[in-house]
Amino acid sequence: MSSNAPAPSTVPCGTVAQLLLDYLSAEGVDKIFGIPGGAAVWLMNELKKQSQPIDYVICRHETGAAYIADGYARVKGGLGVVLTTSGPGATNALTGAMNAQASNSPVLVITGEVPEAYYGKGYLQEGTDAKLDVHNIFQNALASSAIISSPLNFQTLFQQALRNALSLPKQAVHISLPNDIAGECAPNYPANIRPSTYRPVTACTDPKAVTDTLHELVHATRPLIFLGNGSRDALACPERLKAFTEFVDRFGIAVMTTPDAKGIFPETHALSLRNYGICGCAWPSLYMHPSNKADQFDTLLVLGSSLGELSTSVTASALYSPALEPTRHFIQVDLSAAVIGRDFPITRGVVAEIATSLDLMLDKARHLQPDQAKVDARKAVIKQIKLDHAPWADPAGRDSEAAPVHPAAMMRVVDELVHKGHIFIDAGNCVGWSLNNLVINPPVRYHSALSMGPMGFAVGAVVGGKMAAPDLPNVAIVGDGAFMMHGAEISTAAQHRVGAIWIVLDDNDLAMVSQGMAQLLPPAAQWDDYYQLGRPDLAKFAQGLGAHAVTIARDQGTQALREALKHALADADQHHRPQVIVVRINTQVAPPYGWPVLTPADCSPSKPCCGKT
Repeated sequence: MSSNAPAPSTVPCGTVAQLLLDYLSAEGVDKIFGIPGGAAVWLMNELKKQSQPIDYVICRHETGAAYIADGYARVKGGLGVVLTTSGPGATNALTGAMNAQASNSPVLVITGEVPEAYYGKGYLQEGTDAKLDVHNIFQNALASSAIISSPLNFQTLFQQALRNALSLPKQAVHISLPNDIAGECAPNYPANIRPSTYRPVTACTDPKAVTDTLHELVHATRPLIFLGNGSRDALACPERLKAFTEFVDRFGIAVMTTPDAKGIFPETHALSLRNYGICGCAWPSLYMHPSNKADQFDTLLVLGSSLGELSTSVTASALYSPALEPTRHFIQVDLSAAVIGRDFPITRGVVAEIATSLDLMLDKARHLQPDQAKVDARKAVIKQIKLDHAPWADPAGRDSEAAPVHPAAMMRVVDELVHKGHIFIDAGNCVGWSLNNLVINPPVRYHSALSMGPMGFAVGAVVGGKMAAPDLPNVAIVGDGAFMMHGAEISTAAQHRVGAIWIVLDDNDLAMVSQGMAQLLPPAAQWDDYYQLGRPDLAKFAQGLGAHAVTIARDQGTQALREALKHALADADQHHRPQVIVVRINTQVAPPYGWPVLTPADCSPSKPCCGKT
């Protein structure tokens, strides 16, 4: 043998599928959610061989898998990953991925694809070069979508997907991986993968704009800070939340949040006005617009909110209410220039990252002295508002112990018993009841999906949340309609010994729709029972899927719910099994959405809009 023979290579080699999993491991991913299929054979094989580093959690529906991945990402703070096959597997995952995109959740959807040699030949479940174009569907719904067309471009395209997902603002992304390419050798296989080499940390601000904003805020007569969901990650840092709390307390600045950001600032704090917008607390409007017009609020700082419909509409009859506009300074800070000044006229727009901007502002504020007379006056105003006005739309309903259970009282029971962990809110009336009646303080976290509002989000997301934080309570508040859409994921929780908890508002109706239609288009009686659900036994359904389930009957009151939730929290913790509490609620009450009454258009035969003459 020649002494000049090259030494054996120490650079690893392997397939694209192996390299993909190496990237996910480097990003801290330990679970992938989805349903397997033939177009993902090589990835599935690698996952089986590497079952310890990354667990492939088989769900019951691809949409549910995407919701679970979303909940997992929110609670863990990293990347949620979905793996499905091609064709219907990919399209089923779309709704959950769209919702993650709208909610700024970092979710990566990987869909298998048929081998490239068969493109356009009518191969089963093909999603490329056919009537179904999976790539374009996802490209039009998410931050990015890419087809891996060669092992040579895998690393470039996959790194870009990770950048798009995990840079700020966090987003949902899609990769389509043809089956043949997944099994091919990956050239230039890296010896190690370091996310810092391809994914920068977003930390940018505008020092002058921050300085000017601080000056306006601390010299205002009645300032107000409005926190949006874009502030969530920044204020999830305990040290920054503590510094921010000390700042608003020292300068006497009131704080409110959007619905999606509910509770990221403690709602029991003396300066918290809780959440504004749809079904919000009564306090913000009283502070912003007192009876004496000379005392109207004059400065508003919006941090991380696009100021969309639900965040700015106190009632559904007054969308994008101009009541949010202060008399002097309207400052909006966001990473996206596209939303700044979009829905409201501003006096300053600041394109910046929230955490860095807050750190700079809080540091500069340490060198300023507050006007103590103004601070004391504002604190006195806020204290008096809270003494004179209940925060709830229906105080008696929230305090009720009667049967059937009032949904507002249900929220009070959750407040009493859930002091840590995560609460997931589904679409429908549970949104209104929870926004108006829950009181959220860190370390409890409130998670909703109000930018897209899909039914079934919380039904799945609570499973992912509990997987990410197995030692903390994870509770979903859902309607019966949404529960039936994705309740099969209880089986996923049972299989993996996940003690998630579902509280189901059971009224045998799509109540937000029927109650809304009754207000929009009276007479109300015509909508009674129009959207009935067939009175299924939801507790038996849940039991059949592996949950411990109970029903709170209509003749049982709030105490029965209280005892059931106590048991569910203990049983979920001790026995690691899913818990379902079905509550036959009071159907004669509705959340304070403030629906308008619509006047039907004049559609006489002479009107050209009818297509008649």
